Amino acid sequence: MATWEEELKRFEPIIKRLSYLALLGKKIEVWGKENFIRTGPNLIVGNHIGTYKDIAVLFKIIPRPIFFTANRQIFSREEFDELIGRHLERHLKKVGLFINLLLGPLKSLFVQYVSTNIARIGTIPVDLVNKKKDARHLIENYLRQGRAVIALQGRGRVKPNDPNPYVDSFKPGASAIIYNLFFKNGLVVPVTPLAIYGTQRPFLIPATIRVKVGEAMFITDYLKESASATIEYFRQALENRVKRLFLSLI
Repeated sequence: MATWEEELKRFEPIIKRLSYLALLGKKIEVWGKENFIRTGPNLIVGNHIGTYKDIAVLFKIIPRPIFFTANRQIFSREEFDELIGRHLERHLKKVGLFINLLLGPLKSLFVQYVSTNIARIGTIPVDLVNKKKDARHLIENYLRQGRAVIALQGRGRVKPNDPNPYVDSFKPGASAIIYNLFFKNGLVVPVTPLAIYGTQRPFLIPATIRVKVGEAMFITDYLKESASATIEYFRQALENRVKRLFLSLI
């Protein structure tokens, strides 16, 4: 049976074509490429403002096989189809409804292909409402096996009324995963922070996407008197680091 790395290699030409299509009209600029961890376990954490465009960017710029957490709805053809429709309507209003109708047959083929194959390349489904612990356990297993996992923070869109519209408040999940691996397995996993700007621009609208990659952070530098205190301290540190990286982009 093929490993997920082998499946990613097999799907690489298709991933490249889909990424090109997702980023049509977009230019990418990256700072801090040297900070990517090229081997061994690595959790990559950043803001999430461009749904599928964030994923396409990271597939293009990260120099190793990467595994994503993704909304479990993408694994279902019907739910993924509805998700795309809501995304187009949210960003393009009535024009989005027209585009959704216009793209009907093409979108149907795309949805069918992605929902059928996304699990084959090791993507980790996340229920955004329930059973998040299942996803955490899978991520921990991936990291124990020396893989690089992407855990973006947010729902893939800008929140105009939020105090920090481009960097959502970080959940404790990523920090808890890193602490558990250290406490239970003695494994110190480097966490790579990054910030993305520009992927919030709608599909086909020309824009420059900027990405800044920070130096790796380690849980051992943030240990406190208890597990909960350590997890919260590291969560805050990750969020603040990504905010600083983001502010340096704009």
